[in-house]
Amino acid sequence: MRDRPAPPLSLPPSQACDQLDGWTPHTERPAISKSFRFQNFAEAFGFMSEIAILAERADHHPEWFNVYNRLDVVLTTHESGGVTERDVGLAKAMDAAFRTRQKRD
Repeated sequence: MRDRPAPPLSLPPSQACDQLDGWTPHTERPAISKSFRFQNFAEAFGFMSEIAILAERADHHPEWFNVYNRLDVVLTTHESGGVTERDVGLAKAMDAAFRTRQKRD
C-alpha cells in the first residue's frame, strides 16, 4: 500500500483573498469566489477552455457556472477542506488570462 501525500495546508479564505484582485471569501463554505464578465458567450467559453487546459495540467479544477457572458467561479481544495495555495495559484492564473483577454479587446 502506497502512502498518500498529505493534503495541502488550508488557509483562511480572507487571507487568500488578500493576495488576489477581486476575489472574495465564499459566503457558505471555506472557498473563494469571483465573477468574470465578457462581451459575449463565445468570449466566456473561450476563457473557460483556456482555463480548463491550465486546470487539467495542475490537476486542480474550478467549480464554475456560466450564463451567457458571465462566469462565476468557486475555488477550494476539497482534500484539505478549504482554500490552499493551489487555489491562490489558479486564481492568479485566471486573473492573468482574463487581463490578457481584456487587452486584446
